[in-house]
Amino acid sequence: MQSPTILGNNSTDHLDLVREIEAGLLAESPSISPKFLYDPLGSHLFTAITLLPEYYPTNTEKDIFSRYENQIIDAIGVGGTLIDLGAGNCQKAESFFNSLKPSNYLAIDFSIEYLKDAVTKLAGKYPHIEMQCMGMDFSKQILIPESISDTKRMFFYPGSSIGNFLTSEALHLLRQIKNQAKGGGLLFGVDLMKEDAVLKLAYDDPLKITAAFNLNILNSVNSTLGSNFNIDQFDHKVIINHTENRVELFLEVLEKVTITWPGNSRVLNKGDLIHTENSHKYTVKSISELLKNAGFGKIQIWTDPKDYFAVVHAQ
Repeated sequence: MQSPTILGNNSTDHLDLVREIEAGLLAESPSISPKFLYDPLGSHLFTAITLLPEYYPTNTEKDIFSRYENQIIDAIGVGGTLIDLGAGNCQKAESFFNSLKPSNYLAIDFSIEYLKDAVTKLAGKYPHIEMQCMGMDFSKQILIPESISDTKRMFFYPGSSIGNFLTSEALHLLRQIKNQAKGGGLLFGVDLMKEDAVLKLAYDDPLKITAAFNLNILNSVNSTLGSNFNIDQFDHKVIINHTENRVELFLEVLEKVTITWPGNSRVLNKGDLIHTENSHKYTVKSISELLKNAGFGKIQIWTDPKDYFAVVHAQ
């Protein structure tokens, strides 16, 4: 069986990760970067979330891809290099292999271990596609290796993860993609603003899988920082912030605790919140303006009948 080329792990080194977590925990309003949600267990839990009926983004995006497949393929064109950001289990990219016919596929994710397994399985199924994978914290900087062909690069960023970034951060990311696409483009998903009831169920499902996903970030932090978080002392909390047009995820402290790690500590009182993720919701107008500010000139947008979600192609 053909094996993918592993281009190394360009995620931030361990000491930088420790410093980042520590700075967030010691801030006046404590926070943990959402990238720490995606350790190997967190990646599997997120895959389970995408199967939930309440979590509309995955199925809605899939329906848009299916409904407008011919238009999307016409916009992108076939062949070239497909660069999958936040690839996870790679299934979304795989669904385009037969229609896009990429000659090269580069899968990028924060969790390199989870990614290697997924790409290895793909390589056996598609021996005609040259496959590579790498670990990268692209939330700060995208660095595509020189070994990756710059002919017809298509960045693929499905699943509305662009919403995890503040507007200024999303703009920075999109400008980097525009620069490194080398004349190619970007196909991505974006969640649209909708009623609270739909959002609440999507981010706090009855099976509590999203709660487990959010709480697992503490296990991820313990592994990286050497801290003593106990998930039994925290609860999953969702706030819909209409001023910022976003869903905010927190961990609420259930009882007073002292969190310790090598060289430092932090006391958290009952009711305190640790912020773990934002999920910004856009309108067709606001996402178009953001892309234009990032330097993209040609923008095509497809939505579902309820206008819950949008798939966007930009060049």
